[in-house]
Amino acid sequence: MKVARLRRYPVKSMLGEDVAAADVDEQGVEGDRRLALVDVETGRVATAKHPRLWRSLLSYTATGGPGGVHITLPDGRSVPADDADVDELLSGLLGRRVTLSRERAPGAEVERPAPEDVLEHGVEAEVDFETLEISQGTPGATFVDYAALHLITTATLDRIGVEAIRYRPNVIVETPPGYPAFAENEWVGRELRIGAVLARGTLPTPRCSVPTLAHGDLPRDPRAVRPLMSDNRVDVPGFGVLPCAGVYLEILDGGPIRAGDEVALH
Repeated sequence: MKVARLRRYPVKSMLGEDVAAADVDEQGVEGDRRLALVDVETGRVATAKHPRLWRSLLSYTATGGPGGVHITLPDGRSVPADDADVDELLSGLLGRRVTLSRERAPGAEVERPAPEDVLEHGVEAEVDFETLEISQGTPGATFVDYAALHLITTATLDRIGVEAIRYRPNVIVETPPGYPAFAENEWVGRELRIGAVLARGTLPTPRCSVPTLAHGDLPRDPRAVRPLMSDNRVDVPGFGVLPCAGVYLEILDGGPIRAGDEVALH
């Protein structure tokens, strides 16, 4: 197996970028999800997991490393993340008051409707949601959903049949012909060597409605979660039985990862 693509997402729930190489530490890929919008009204982190409020974030793109992040707006304009007026600009475009935060508050939460409810009632519907504390499996103050790295295999992506970008992984692993889909379920508790990085699987990656939403020019696609609902519901410790694709990883020993690096499972 090898690293087919390596990605980072400088601002949570915005589109990100491919990188040829990245340093990885216990908090994850350098520059990944280091920024996020916080809803002034609720104090919660803005995420497309709640599509009625925040799905438009997936029409914005964030690129660049720490201290040099730029946000490309839906109309093509680019603004530095550290621009003095960025909060006012984004609040006006999104229709809700937000602040661009550089450090996650203790106990920070997001709102997450069940993907089944979003598929049944539509992205505009007011459906019930749960509030979840993010980054429970990662030290530091980044805005990852749970753990430092999120990995998915080409075998799983091929089985589902939609674009990898919809699942927002850090590492896409190319697997050999015949490799089983959803094998990541079995990687929990096992160690992986990814380039110079030693990691360990912690949880299968639960899926919300985000993969089904429009991502930039990609239209909505319910196929992104339906095969998971029928074929890969997994008992995720602490979260319940959920549709899953991919695996979360904790970092045991950091270092660089490059596209093309070997991936070995121990």
